[in-house]
Amino acid sequence: MSRIALFMLFSVAFSMTAAMGMDTEDGLKVDAVVICTGIEARSPVGTNSQFFETQERLYCYSVILGAASPDTITHVWIFGEDEKARVRLPIKSASWRTWSSKKMMTSWSGAWRVEIEDDGGRVIAVREFIYKPLEE
Repeated sequence: MSRIALFMLFSVAFSMTAAMGMDTEDGLKVDAVVICTGIEARSPVGTNSQFFETQERLYCYSVILGAASPDTITHVWIFGEDEKARVRLPIKSASWRTWSSKKMMTSWSGAWRVEIEDDGGRVIAVREFIYKPLEE
């Protein structure tokens, strides 16, 4: 395997690990979280860490494991330090895929993050991304 391919593989593995959450007291765990441009057949499409302002809507897709009974999580969409949306999502089984979306505005260029909170309000995962002008 070439050095470039190894570096890219390591980078992807590291970025996925950095986005993973920690187990909560009740066993709830975020197995995966990505930002993407759409959802097709209950799977994310157009995953990336940088998006252009021409993309009018973005999605946060997460895979949750370990719910012992029906539970909830919350996707908190944050631009800079300003909360722009808070979406409460049901978790209905021990392995559950769910997502939220956010309509974006061109004036919101810059650093974003989605924090995933458990039902107690504890942050169990974070995914950061950049929303930027097309000319950059």
